[in-house]
Amino acid sequence: QVQLVESGGGLVEAGGSLRLSCTASGNMFNINVMGWYRQAPGKERELVARVSRGGSTNYADSVKGRFTISWANVKNTALQMNSLRPEDTAVYYCAAFRAGDAYWGQGTQVTIPS
Repeated sequence: QVQLVESGGGLVEAGGSLRLSCTASGNMFNINVMGWYRQAPGKERELVARVSRGGSTNYADSVKGRFTISWANVKNTALQMNSLRPEDTAVYYCAAFRAGDAYWGQGTQVTIPS
């Protein structure tokens, strides 16, 4: 089992920055992808960014050039968010993946007032 705890959410003005952190505990053996997802009210959960153990990254088109995902060590993942927009408002979830399994954190709220 893997437990994930997100931190760093909050309220920030448009154009500002936030850094989300995800701390993992438990068996991280063969966890080969970490990701950040978000869910806005009334919308489905969507991929924001993901990173493989080898360092490959993928970003949603809406965040390219503004967000950066990093996986500094086995148990710490971060999402640097710059130039935030009201449409970035959502609950952000950290996720960990290995073949056949997915683990999710409880989420952290990010609010950008319009």
